[in-house]
Amino acid sequence: MIRTPLDWIEDELRELDAIGLLRRLATRTGPQSATITIDGQELINFGSNDYLGLAAECLNDTVIEAIRTHGWGSGASALVTGRGSLHAELEAALAEFEAAEAALLFPSGFAANVGAITSLTGKGDVIFSDAKNHASIIDGCRLSGARVQVYPHGDIDYLRMMLPQASAFRRRLIVTDGLFSMDGDLAPLCDLAALAEQFDAMLMVDEAHATGVFGDHGRGTVEHWGVEDGVHVRVGTLSKAAGSIGGFVVGSRSLIEWIANRARPYVFSTAPPEAIAAAGLAALQRIEDEPHRRTELLSRADQLRRRLIAVGCDTGESASQIIPIIIGEPQATMRFATALRESGFFVPGIRPPTVPAGESLLRISLSYAHTDDMIAALVEAIARLLAVQ
Repeated sequence: MIRTPLDWIEDELRELDAIGLLRRLATRTGPQSATITIDGQELINFGSNDYLGLAAECLNDTVIEAIRTHGWGSGASALVTGRGSLHAELEAALAEFEAAEAALLFPSGFAANVGAITSLTGKGDVIFSDAKNHASIIDGCRLSGARVQVYPHGDIDYLRMMLPQASAFRRRLIVTDGLFSMDGDLAPLCDLAALAEQFDAMLMVDEAHATGVFGDHGRGTVEHWGVEDGVHVRVGTLSKAAGSIGGFVVGSRSLIEWIANRARPYVFSTAPPEAIAAAGLAALQRIEDEPHRRTELLSRADQLRRRLIAVGCDTGESASQIIPIIIGEPQATMRFATALRESGFFVPGIRPPTVPAGESLLRISLSYAHTDDMIAALVEAIARLLAVQ
């Protein structure tokens, strides 16, 4: 047999499979909604981040009309010829929605996090990052060239102990998710804002999973906790509650001008199609006009969490529409996910490296589009599976 430099991949894939960590690509057909068809099987969908139920139908006509008017591809980066009138309109609308001076649109939330962090920090700086931050924050920290200090998840006392040692660094950045995407818990933003002020640190919050869901106006956990004035950089996405695609950063006018000049994912990426901006504008309008979507979603999530706990599930510290069922080991987690799929429910199993070793879980993503009957059926199916274990 002729050996190639890639032969090691087969061995590594077999090892991943043996320990329950091998992912296999599936194919969805049809729209993303409360039901989903994966590899030909129709399932009740508890795996989507379409929290407000906007993705399937609410934005379609808007996108189609925008394509007719503005075309599809942007053709270049935003700083060359790619930024169109709808991009500018969406950025203005995002700034107004977030009660900020300015906003900057990115192709994705991942790009927004990497771009913001690497623009604000570099060699000679220090970043304090929560241990359970999203991978895009982790990668942004790594790429920045700054010293990275990871503090235990939500551990304010540990962070308070670390910060006094950072006075010699040029700049200090504290970065956290507002709503953690796997555990469904909220960051202690009141304490973080107080520490940032005390130690002259920048505070950046990723609101990807909270935008449109938390806060009186849907501005996220920063609004929910009432600390908007104490958070210097806010990152969000249009790909979750807004039902579309794209990321953004909001903050002061000078902050946005700086990031537009320094963020490599912004400078060197082709701008997203203007039709995406049209969808974002329509979604923001729905979020503003229909607050009942988020209030009913969070009420149902609270009810579902209580019902899951009653049948014996460990839902951790979840306080949101993201509800984990903590299993522990990846093999057991995937067996549970497979059994639920056989019962007609798509509830993804989450394994390392997405979560730490020993913390594999089933991630229930609740949507406004789910009916009471769907939720009740899920609880019954989980209770049946727990009863036979």
